[in-house]
This record gives sequence, C-alpha cells and structure tokens, in this order.
Amino acid sequence: MAAAANLCLMLGLAAAPEVIGSAATLSWTHSIEKTLWTEHWLATPDGLVLDAASVQGSGAGMEPPDGSILKDGAWHWRPTVPPQSELTLGNAGVTAPWRLCPDGGSCRDLVAPAGEPIKLFPCP
Repeated sequence: MAAAANLCLMLGLAAAPEVIGSAATLSWTHSIEKTLWTEHWLATPDGLVLDAASVQGSGAGMEPPDGSILKDGAWHWRPTVPPQSELTLGNAGVTAPWRLCPDGGSCRDLVAPAGEPIKLFPCP
C-alpha cells in the first residue's frame, strides 16, 4: 500500500511549497454570477482527488450536473474526474481571492504576486 500524500501549496513562482495537510476545501466567488463555488480535494498517492463540489446557483457555465442535490441553498454533487497531478489557480488580481480551508485548520485567502500562479499539488 502506498504512503498517504499531503497537499502542498505554492503562492507564486518563487515561493517554497507549504504542506497544509491531506485534504482541504477550496472556494471562490464566481466572477460573473457572484455566487459561491466550493470543492473538497484529497491528496492521494495517485494525485489530487476532487471528492465533492457545490455551487450556490447556476448560470454562466456553472450548471450543476444531473444527480445534484439542493441542500442549504447550494447544489451538491460528487464529481467524476480522474486524479489531477496539480491545480493551477489563476491570479489576475481582478476578482475575489481563492479561499483555502485545510481540514482541521484555519481558512485563509490565497494571495500570490500579481500574475503569478497559485498551485496545489500532492507532496510526500
């Protein structure tokens, strides 16, 4: 059995990776619809696994898939995408920041130097 992976975060090209735990929730406000989108990610030896997602509405390319359940004002579903080697988050500086909440830890806004990527990836 392979060792469990951690989730690492890099805020910009020159930043050192920071281990934040084995799972976290990533959320943001959709730039057009102004509604909250949330994803729960797990770090595994196979990559980052998108375990759950929700969105507080629909429109502008954010329609919940068939089988979604409306609960507490948001559509919830379990995505069916393969494990990802990393997530690269845009950082144009013109929208609200991404928000990361490690399981069992404190939430924080993700801020990197203007125009530099924010990356999440599995690490040992």
